[in-house]
Amino acid sequence: MTSTTDPAFMSGPSAWRGDELSRSTEWIHHLTVAEREELEVLGRAFVADDPDLRTVTAADYPLDACRALNEECARQMDSGRGFILVRGLRTDEYGDEVAAAIFFVMGLHLGQPIAQNQMGDLLDHVVATSNKTMDDKTALPSRVRDRLPFHSDSSDVVALMCLRGSKSGGASSLVSGTTIYNEIVRRRPDLAPLLLEPFHFDWRRQDPDAPAETYTSPIVSLVDGVLSTYAGMSMIFTAQEYPSVPRLTPDQVEVLHLFDEISQEPGLAIDMDFQPGDVQWLLNYAALHSRTSFEDHPEPERRRHLLRLWLKRDAGRPLVPRFGKHVVVMGEPSAPAQDGGRFSIKDAVQVNDSWGN
Repeated sequence: MTSTTDPAFMSGPSAWRGDELSRSTEWIHHLTVAEREELEVLGRAFVADDPDLRTVTAADYPLDACRALNEECARQMDSGRGFILVRGLRTDEYGDEVAAAIFFVMGLHLGQPIAQNQMGDLLDHVVATSNKTMDDKTALPSRVRDRLPFHSDSSDVVALMCLRGSKSGGASSLVSGTTIYNEIVRRRPDLAPLLLEPFHFDWRRQDPDAPAETYTSPIVSLVDGVLSTYAGMSMIFTAQEYPSVPRLTPDQVEVLHLFDEISQEPGLAIDMDFQPGDVQWLLNYAALHSRTSFEDHPEPERRRHLLRLWLKRDAGRPLVPRFGKHVVVMGEPSAPAQDGGRFSIKDAVQVNDSWGN
């Protein structure tokens, strides 16, 4: 395994532009009748069985009609464009419990669900339970209506299922990490190698109970010709508030701002207006994700509501040592599970309205 610091343009299916990709529907898989019916049968069985979400396995709910779909989702994440949208579930016909069960079963076949909060929840919610804005340091990004900056999550795979859309806005935005890197190489080849060096990320801001203030990771891993990204510029800048963290150099500040500016340039990202039943699978190392700001319906039961899974997945991807949020052992909670963890699908699908307020 060899790594490199020589800036060079990277090619391949993960180097896409949103304005080009959005002209086609190649990134959308429309379920066949057989696939949809199988998932609905499995979802209803899952709800009836009510297994412990911490111990249930893919083997407990085997796929037949959906095997090709599962293989395509895996291929697109591991060696394709890095994401795929699956469309065609009729969630309005069978409600949130069955929908959540279908989502969880699909996730079991693509990786191992991991904890998303200190309570150990394996299924989490992206829903505005707070009127805070992202200017508030206590705001939880998944529980506000603001636009989010492009970033990577703390897992190999992040997946979203849309239960209900917003009144307006709230598009899911993805941008290719490879394309951003290529643009930096084109414009500032002198700065590009800095992305392969470790940066301090604010661990305490992400996890209030974290045992240390920061962890370090490069933004770009380039090994054996495979480029991966891990980004969250706001967490790098807030880490500068800790006296123990080395000060960023002017060149580092410049390349961080350039990375962020390029990610937001018109045409680079692809925006998806989620429809109820849509499921998005994303490999965190291939693309960054964001969300546009949105307005909710006034009725609480109609508010924008997505389910989220974080998966541990061996994508066969070579990475430099200590890349990403390596301080957390995937497959285990970042802190011991506390009272309040929800490990029944019937409980997990219910929104904790106090979380993030």
